[in-house]
Amino acid sequence: MLLACLLFSLMNACVYAIRLFEADIPATVISFVRIVSNLVILILAALFNQQMTALFGDRRPSLWLRGLFGTLALMLSFMAITRIGPGESAFLTATSGLFVALLGPMVLGQRNSWLMWFAILGSFAGVMLLFKPNGYHVDFLGRGMALLSGFLSALAYLMVARAGRSNSPQSVIFYFCLVALLVHVTYFVGYGFQLPKQLETWGVLLLTGILGSGAQFYMTRAYQMAPAALVSAVGYLVPVLSLFWGITLFNQLPGPNALLGALLIVLFGVLLPFLR
Repeated sequence: MLLACLLFSLMNACVYAIRLFEADIPATVISFVRIVSNLVILILAALFNQQMTALFGDRRPSLWLRGLFGTLALMLSFMAITRIGPGESAFLTATSGLFVALLGPMVLGQRNSWLMWFAILGSFAGVMLLFKPNGYHVDFLGRGMALLSGFLSALAYLMVARAGRSNSPQSVIFYFCLVALLVHVTYFVGYGFQLPKQLETWGVLLLTGILGSGAQFYMTRAYQMAPAALVSAVGYLVPVLSLFWGITLFNQLPGPNALLGALLIVLFGVLLPFLR
């Protein structure tokens, strides 16, 4: 999961960099290239190991649901990054850990203590601060996209926890890519498709796909090997690193309210699994 966090944070930085190269490139094109790269790497590896049929797993509904929730979360996350940057958007998307703890009792049969409920409320107090980071009007749509992405990611992670009991990480990722491909094609039929014009943009796009593919595999493996809430706690390294890249590479320093909100999200989010 630590390796997945590093790769995801670099992917987020690449997504924002693409916007700087070509501002008119839709976020859906970026997520589409990310998915296609992931799918190509997955299929090539399966063909090399002669395990193509194993990718289809047991075809249980949770595999398809993981694909749907994960696809929508990815698209919204990339849209949010292009609007508000990699740092603050990553902290709002990181609320997936809070939603995992919130939905765990219903989906996985886990129990939450009153201290856990307090931590969940404290984390959402941080979310409120991020929605008004400097005390004045901000991009609520971009922040709403990031928060909704966190909720959908939580649903996807919980589906991984269910489907992963009888399916390999490759099968889980394959269904994610398959559903994502269908959703993106449907979106492009309705809203059109725009290719990048600059060579630098293509390079960063491919790098985004490679980084995302590696991160996806290690994250899926992590959720299969450890409790969902615990892995989610480690996942808070993603927004911290994304904030670091945003400051060092793009000079995006959040306001005081945003920094306090980010601190609350990380503090209570990391504490959640230890309060169980």
